[in-house]
Amino acid sequence: MHDFFLFAVVGALAQLVDGALGMAYGVVSSSVLLATGVSPAQASASIHAAELFTTAASGGAHLANRNIDWPLFWRLVPFGVFGGIAGTYVLTGIDGAVLRPYVAAYLGIIGVYLFIRSFRKIPQRPVPSHIVPPLAATGGFLDAIGGGGWGPVVTSGLLGAGGRPRYVIGSVNAAEFLVTVAVSLTFLIALLTGRWEADMTGNALAVGGLIAGGVMAAPLAGYAVRVIPETLLLRLVGILISVLALYQIATLLI
Repeated sequence: MHDFFLFAVVGALAQLVDGALGMAYGVVSSSVLLATGVSPAQASASIHAAELFTTAASGGAHLANRNIDWPLFWRLVPFGVFGGIAGTYVLTGIDGAVLRPYVAAYLGIIGVYLFIRSFRKIPQRPVPSHIVPPLAATGGFLDAIGGGGWGPVVTSGLLGAGGRPRYVIGSVNAAEFLVTVAVSLTFLIALLTGRWEADMTGNALAVGGLIAGGVMAAPLAGYAVRVIPETLLLRLVGILISVLALYQIATLLI
């Protein structure tokens, strides 16, 4: 039960940030799971199992608040799904021990990027349609490989291109549900066909905690947007992810 409550707290805090900023749930959860010794593939599968529930809750909250730009949503989904399936296929075919240092380095880079981004004021302008497909495909691929990356890549890219934060965050969160479904189904198919061998029962309490915390926190994201400055949230998440990534790299070097 200690693991359950620990991951419930992690899931709740990560979902508050993710729902408010359109990023961080997967990256924070993956960083914590990897820091506890879980393999990259198991971490990603566990997080996407939890995100089936949390992204549905988050997407529903954004739908209720009319935060979704539907043309943008439908441009994101097919490319995000393609990237997610490709990333899962690659991840389940490689030894987790080989991928661990690369995933840790990737998460560290994302953490530093989020911290630096918190000091930048990004002007708003119409998002060019041609940047959406590569952003979504890359975000889906890295999300599957690292257990998180959809939000940091896609949300940051669209905001950097000048998209309106409300509709970018709402659309990216809603599209993430369908990407998560595709990634989770690909993990299941890999498990059933023997391409990937893993015992997920050891992560059951962690997944349950992530689900419980994330679902409870999802409706509060709108409130968090109003009371917590975006720059502060980004800095705290960036520091947390970077510290966890450094811890993972240090354990690999010892």
